[in-house]
Amino acid sequence: MTTPAAKYAAAKSRTKHQVTSDFIAQFDFAFDEFQIEACHAVESGHGVLVAAPTGAGKTVVGEFAAFLALRNGKKCFYTTPIKALSNQKFQEFVARFGEEKVGLLTGDTNINSEADILVMTTEVLRNMLYANSTTLVNLGSVVMDEVHYLADKFRGAVWEEVLIHLMESVQVISLSATVSNAEEFGEWLGEVRGETEVIVSEHRPIPLYQHVLINSNLIDLFSQPGKINPEILALEREALRKVRIPRNRREQWGAQESRLSRAEIIEKLSRENLLPAITFIFSRMGCDAAVKQCLAAGLKLTNTEERAEILATAERFTANLPEEDLEVLGYREWITALERGIAAHHAGLLPSFKNAIEDLFQRGLVKAVFATETLALGINMPARTVVLEKLTKWNGEAHVPITPGEYTQLTGRAGRRGIDIEGNAVVQWSPTVDSAIYTDIQHGYQLDSSFRTRTGSRQPGIFICSVPSRSCSG
Repeated sequence: MTTPAAKYAAAKSRTKHQVTSDFIAQFDFAFDEFQIEACHAVESGHGVLVAAPTGAGKTVVGEFAAFLALRNGKKCFYTTPIKALSNQKFQEFVARFGEEKVGLLTGDTNINSEADILVMTTEVLRNMLYANSTTLVNLGSVVMDEVHYLADKFRGAVWEEVLIHLMESVQVISLSATVSNAEEFGEWLGEVRGETEVIVSEHRPIPLYQHVLINSNLIDLFSQPGKINPEILALEREALRKVRIPRNRREQWGAQESRLSRAEIIEKLSRENLLPAITFIFSRMGCDAAVKQCLAAGLKLTNTEERAEILATAERFTANLPEEDLEVLGYREWITALERGIAAHHAGLLPSFKNAIEDLFQRGLVKAVFATETLALGINMPARTVVLEKLTKWNGEAHVPITPGEYTQLTGRAGRRGIDIEGNAVVQWSPTVDSAIYTDIQHGYQLDSSFRTRTGSRQPGIFICSVPSRSCSG
């Protein structure tokens, strides 16, 4: 029973944050506490850093910033790391705020560039600042989605440049995946941008269960928090005893003798009711090859009704393409796989193909997607299960273990809010990976500066300010 004091406090809060109340009233679900707290901070005019697990609903705070900007007669820029995410947010904002109020700016797209709400890639905003663009006039707030990308080795400095060079009058709302040093990052934002509230939520709306696939055995990763399941270690020793070969040849052996094929993995997930699934493969060619392998194996995940709906959707998304172009683009192979509930998703796809896949996956008609890691960057394609074929990737210089941050981002796609009661992450075991990496990737990761000195050195955990008139930490 709610006490009179609690009722009074709630009424007072609604009066104090009326715009937040108006915004929340538009949704048919209850907001989480961290979402309400963040919206209150934005309405109060503070800078905000929101750090929460993937899928927790951080982008609602970004939508509120746009809603508030319109109320106040100001512009709001919403920045993302990749064009695919910018395109998706543009469509979502058009649906919410109206076509005339929303624009899109990416490297190859310019739609309604003087709109009050502009969605763009972060590099576009950086270039605007250096060019002193007139589009910046009347800018009230900037939402930096996926701000943890600041730690990216190759592009992360762009995020720091934007945060440093934005006009002091602009309110910054930063949305980040969970990081272990959110408070430290928030302190730096306070030094550079002024008062910044740090709001951290570690609650994941859909619990994530993690597994290792050894041979055909799908085993829980942990027997208790932080302790690897001893069954995994026993199966690992047994697998490695089967042959005695140099370590540098184990991966080849593992692929031939131990690992299930991609089609067999999807079939296993289907039997255990773990579809739809996203399998992350760190190359476009690998994604396309996986689809061909599934077709060659005769994999079929859809029924007659679903296939008819898939075909109609695909035709709708490609209706503007001439027949001769479709032939060159491999339409027949693409639609054959799609009708079976299988698809690849990567930056090399034609936008019409990619949009069709995203639509079908969200509707549960495509059951198995083989994707590059860009799919993990906020694109609205959650799955019941995420599969990682390996825990290493090419970083531009060498094959290295994926970071805890990358692991969190990838597996965060598992578990569909409002649909699933749990999400599942599956790592396919490889004899080339030490089992200790399983515990390493579970640890929280730090958001480190990607700025480098002229000698190329970098100091982890230090954020760098290049504007003399502003104080800096570090």
